[in-house]
Amino acid sequence: MRILVFGASGSIGSRIVAEARRRGHDVARVTRALSAPDGVGFSGDVRAPLNALRAAQADAVAVAVGAKPFSPRPDYGVYEDAAVALVGAVRSLADQRRPRIVAVGGAGSLQTANGVLVSQTPHFPAELAEEAAAQRRALEYYRTVDDVSWTYISPPAHLEPGERTGRYRSGRDVLLSDERGESKISMEDYAVAFVDELERPTGVHARLTVAY
Repeated sequence: MRILVFGASGSIGSRIVAEARRRGHDVARVTRALSAPDGVGFSGDVRAPLNALRAAQADAVAVAVGAKPFSPRPDYGVYEDAAVALVGAVRSLADQRRPRIVAVGGAGSLQTANGVLVSQTPHFPAELAEEAAAQRRALEYYRTVDDVSWTYISPPAHLEPGERTGRYRSGRDVLLSDERGESKISMEDYAVAFVDELERPTGVHARLTVAY
C-alpha cells in the first residue's frame, strides 16, 4: 500500500510512519520543504494538498496534523481546514484512484458511558477545551461527507509514548476504559491500531476509538 502522511514529523505521525514502514508499506511524507528529511516525500501543505495527492498517487492519506496547543500561537483551525481541503482535493482526483482519508482525532468528542461529551466533563483540562472543540468541528465536517472514504480515529483520555505491544480494543463513540477505570494507550499501540485500520478497514465513514 502507498500511504501519504501529513504531519509525519509529529509524535503521532512519526510513529504511524514507522509502523507502516515496519510492515513494508510504501510511505511518503508531505513537507513544506523541498524534500522530506528521509528523501521520500512531496512538497505541500495540508490546507492545499491537491498537488501532493496527484504526485503521490497514494492508496490512503494519513492525517496526523496538530494545533500545537501549548505553543504561543496554537493553530486550532488546522483540523477542520485539513478535513475540508483533503476531501475537496480527493474529489478533484477524477482521473485517478481516490485515496481513503484516515485522520488522527481527539478524545474530547467521545462520550462517557452517561452520554456526556468528554470535553464537557468536570475533569477535562480547561487548557485543551478550544482544541477539543476544533477537533469536534473536523469530525462534524467529516460526518457530512459520503462520497469520499474517511475514518476518524480518536485516542483514549491518555495517549503517551510507551511500549509497542500490538494489543488494543476498539469502539466507536464511547470513551473506552479498562477494568481499573483507566482510559489510555501508548502512542506506539495507537499507531498499530491506525495502520491496522489502513490495512483492514472497519470504520469507513465512521469514527473509531482505541484503548487498552
